[in-house]
Amino acid sequence: MEGVVRRNALYFCPSPFYFCLMQTVAHRPTWAEINLDNLQHNFRVMRLAMGAGVAIMPAVKADAYGHGARECAAALERAGADWFGVAMPEEGLQLREAGISRPILCLGGFWEGQENVVIEADLTPAVFRVDLLERLDCAARERKTVADYHVKIDTGMGRLGVPSGEFDDFLESISRFERVRMDGMMTHFAAADESDRQEFTCEQMRHFNEALESARSRGHNPTWIHQANSGAAHALPSSRGRMVRLGGVLYGLWRDVTDSRVPPFDWRPVMSLHTRISLLKTVSKGAPLGYGGSFVTTRESRIATLPVGYEDGLRRGLSNRGRVIVRGRMAPIVGRVSMDLTLVDVTDIDGAAVGDEVVIIGSQGECTITAEEIAAQLGTISYEVTCAISDRVPRVYTGGQSQG
Repeated sequence: MEGVVRRNALYFCPSPFYFCLMQTVAHRPTWAEINLDNLQHNFRVMRLAMGAGVAIMPAVKADAYGHGARECAAALERAGADWFGVAMPEEGLQLREAGISRPILCLGGFWEGQENVVIEADLTPAVFRVDLLERLDCAARERKTVADYHVKIDTGMGRLGVPSGEFDDFLESISRFERVRMDGMMTHFAAADESDRQEFTCEQMRHFNEALESARSRGHNPTWIHQANSGAAHALPSSRGRMVRLGGVLYGLWRDVTDSRVPPFDWRPVMSLHTRISLLKTVSKGAPLGYGGSFVTTRESRIATLPVGYEDGLRRGLSNRGRVIVRGRMAPIVGRVSMDLTLVDVTDIDGAAVGDEVVIIGSQGECTITAEEIAAQLGTISYEVTCAISDRVPRVYTGGQSQG
């Protein structure tokens, strides 16, 4: 394991009568490697593909999809990211505290009472409720400033956003606010990665363009016009507008979130997940393994115990059907994945030994296991797989020092 390691320190300070202890503790051999060079490479691939005049907003919400928001944002800022997208002001504050200086959009807006924090931290909220915009206007008036926001239009996703059919009424309601400025307009596509739903996506674009014209006709002149997520930015050039919001493709996750009919760009995986064999034992034929004895050996077997479990993100749904890589060969998961430990069958892997590195996501020799492959086994998407890798798994960061 080389590179910078981010892991939790131990703090113990219950009262003035006790000394405060802060120490970095050695950790079990389970870790995630984050290749920041590949992250920057993916960013540059998208920068080239988007063309001049299209800004890029990396989505670093949910701790950068499990990759580490502070470290990834810093590497992407060095590569030339124009904006960053977070889910909520709390995530934006963490980036500001880490020294990120580029504009930050809170994609989920803000809650009542957070308007002051939004202004003080120089965050830009997405807005879709008149009452929240009123709060922002009051807070800006108190500070004798003008607060920018991006209005979000619901064109068919059905989640956040002013319904496109009610946008004219929204514009009328906000006309009295003088200390806020609509500097952006946005919507979010529901099915841009699905080739058989392009008509629906085009309908969303039509509703969005109508809303944009309504805003301009009332004197608003938003700088940032953005619709496209990773799937749309890849497959629908007409959706790119003034800015694109990129998530999965920057992290090398694309197989299950982009249109498979469109050739992929040269994206590279950013995260890999590793552990080591902590114990080996030989068990007889007919031996039940793990909770409930859900796997029973059909031969004398060599079974390896791995110090990783579902609390770390190795999902329980992989019990008796997942795989890992040991010494460049696939080894099946046997028995139920438990909270902290997992069993694999290494009977057919010559020389398997305690301490051998085991790849859960990533490549070793000629074998590869992708987050998308694991997601397909679990009936989900790759984003959920990487987001599920918990904080108790140290992230080891390599590369990422190059500038844009």
